[in-house]
Formats: sequence, structure tokens, C-alpha cells
Amino acid sequence: MTGKGRILLVDDDTDLLRLLSMRLDAAGYQVIACESAEQAMAHLAAQRPHLVITDLRMRGMDGMALLERIHHHNPALPVIILTAQGSIPDAVSATQLGAFAFLTKPFDGKALVAQIENALRLAGGTADVVVDNARWRSDIITRSPAMEELLSQARLVAGADVSVFIRGQSGAGKELLARAIHNASPRRDAPFVAVNCGAIPEPLLESELFGHTKGSFTGATQDYQGLFQAAHGGTLFLDEIGDMPPPLQVKLLRVLEDRLVRPVGSTRSVAVDVRIISATHRDLATEATAGNFREDLYYRLNVVALEIPPLGERREDIPALAQHFLARLCAKHGKHIKGYSPEAMELLVGAAWPGNVRQLLNVIEQAVALCTTEIISTALLQKAIRDEPGNVPPLVEARKHFERDYLAQLLRITNGNVTQAALLAKRNRTEFYKLLHRHALDPALFKTAPSPSASREK
Repeated sequence: MTGKGRILLVDDDTDLLRLLSMRLDAAGYQVIACESAEQAMAHLAAQRPHLVITDLRMRGMDGMALLERIHHHNPALPVIILTAQGSIPDAVSATQLGAFAFLTKPFDGKALVAQIENALRLAGGTADVVVDNARWRSDIITRSPAMEELLSQARLVAGADVSVFIRGQSGAGKELLARAIHNASPRRDAPFVAVNCGAIPEPLLESELFGHTKGSFTGATQDYQGLFQAAHGGTLFLDEIGDMPPPLQVKLLRVLEDRLVRPVGSTRSVAVDVRIISATHRDLATEATAGNFREDLYYRLNVVALEIPPLGERREDIPALAQHFLARLCAKHGKHIKGYSPEAMELLVGAAWPGNVRQLLNVIEQAVALCTTEIISTALLQKAIRDEPGNVPPLVEARKHFERDYLAQLLRITNGNVTQAALLAKRNRTEFYKLLHRHALDPALFKTAPSPSASREK
């Protein structure tokens, strides 16, 4: 995408829709025009815009219902509501539901553009979005709307100097998200320091975090600053904070409250300016209730909470991640492998992935190391995947819950290829096209250009 941002415009008045589209296009925005809320929901399933502008009164689903549906799935997505029948109760209701602005027709074009610019600025979707994304989130490869919503929230919180708590399963990419937040923050030019609290023995963790003086304990042959001082001015990422021993929890709380660290063996405290991002795969709220984690420390760390969905809930990311890892690993091992067989990719998409992205990387690395042909086969992957593979949910079962999301996910996985999507759904093309038509899903919306080679995934 180029320009100032991507706007989803919704209005059943085709003349006004065309006029607004032309005006916003001339102002440098990429506009996706929809004549109904239902059509807008289909576009949202394919790609997350940076802003939604919707009419209030429309046939079928109205603007208020659309706003409610949007914020149920994308709470950080700004929505501006337009209406020719505005009233104080409507404005109050829209504000309570989370509308960014409420404008009454006829509205001044400059006022609308000003509201758009303000909304995009606050939501982190200002001009040069692609360049900005390359700077702060270049390590994160995704086509998942859930991940895009998470990244939008991360971009918002990056500008506020508050503690961030990241929840997610092991291997889901918590450190990648923490680093992205740091890169998007005013602290980006200062150090980003990461430590796994569960990987360091308790006697050494205090020294690692707060430092020590020479001779303070056996083996302390010189002064050591510690990671808090090393991260001064920047960000300290405390991974697996739930594994921190209770005595150290008390000392960490004191450091967060006083912004002072005292190295082991020292009588002098040192001022530190550090932003804390913490993460764990544990349920710290439950741990705090059970007395295994200090409740006051939990609330100090959990100012803003973000949760990374497991890889099994964002299967549309698997093909892109698999291709990226393959290219990286071929370069590392000096192999010349062109890709995966269709059956092998279907196996990757359907596997359970309890180890998340880290497990996917390990599986592909093993397959690359053992591969002697130009194509990775199903057999190689089956040897590498040690867990029982899962399956893409049957279409009948998915329809009962959220058929449109299921279909959209298949289109994202296959990059809009209806033949492949129908194959995954175990349906013929004709029937699959009817299902797409039922939910106003256009396969063309899911076709994307190749991602920049600069993108990297750890």
C-alpha cells in the first residue's frame, strides 16, 4: 500500500459514495468503497483498513450495528459515522459504542479530512504507512486480521511510556512483539535488552538484573552493571516473568516504584530510566490469586495487556512463514530447494502446532537438512512433526459457528486461489463459489503482491 492510509468507506447512497471516494482519493488515501455494511464486513475479513467511515442509516445492517461488529473484533480500528439524520441521542450512542467522530450531512470536506488525519494519527496509521511498518514491525510476517489488530494495538501503546504485559503460548513470538513495540516507541534509539527469567538460576538472576560489585560473592571478580543499567533509556524485556522467584518479585517491585537499582554487595542505589515489557505463557491472574505471584507486581506490570494468538488460530500465516523460513534456511545450509509439494503445504496448514512459530521453524529446518530434491515432500514433514497433526475444520462444522470467517481464512491461506481453497474445504469449485457469493467474499480481495524481501522472521 502507498499513500496516507487505507480507508473503508460505507454508504448505500452510490452518488455520495462515488463523490467521497474521489475526494479522499485526491487527498492521497486508498479508498475501498462498499454499498452496504454486509459488503464492508466481507472486506474486513480479507484485509484490515486503517479507518472506517460509514453512513448511519443504511438498508440491512445500519452503521451503528456495523460499528458494534467492528469493535467486537477490532477494538483499535477507528470509525467515523456520517448521517443526514443526526441527533444528540445518535451521537451519544455512537460515542458510547466507540465511534471516533460523528458528523452530520452535509458536512464540510475540510472538517472530514481533519477528522481522518486526527484519527489516523492517533491510531498510528499516518502517512508512509509501509515505510513505517518496515521500520518497526519488519520481523513479523502475517496475513492474519487478528495479528493485524494486535499490531495496531501495539503501535498505539508504543507511544505511551507504560508497562506492557504480553500473554501468549511458548514460541508464539512474544519477544518479536516486544521488540516491535520498542522500535515504534520514542526509545527506539536506546538499547532493547531481553532476559528469560526462567532460564537463569535464582542465585544468579538478581545479579543479572540489578548488577553486583567486585567481591560481593564467590566468582564476582569485577563490577557488573546488570541489565537494568544496560537498558537505561531503552526497554527491558522480561520474558517468562511468571517463573521469577518470590524474593526477586519483591525487589523488582521496589525497582519499578522507585526507579532505582542497588547492585548486589553495594550500598549505593543507581537511578535507571527503563520501560518494562514483560511476558509469560502462564495465567498470572490465576497465579496471583493462588499466591504464587505478587498481586501488586502483577498490576504494576499489567498496565496494558496484549495477547498473541497461537499459530493454530492464524493458519493463514503458515504458507508465508513457511516460504520465508525455507528461503532463509536454504541460504543458511547452502541448499537449492524451490518449495513444497501441495500435499506438504496442506500438511503444514493442518498441523496442530502446539509449539507455534518456533516449532514450525524447527520442522522446516529439519526438512531442509534432510531434503535431497528440489521440493519438500509430505514424508519429510511427517518425520519432523512429532505431534499428532490436526485438520482444517470441516466446512459443515465451521458453518455452524462462523462460516464467513472460515471461508475468508481459506482464501487468505491460498492467496485467493479458489481451486486450492475449495480443495482444502473438500468442496467442488461450483459449490465453493456459491458459498463465497452467499457471504459477498471476492477472491480478488485476498490476492496480495509478494511481501518485501526485507521482511524477516525470527
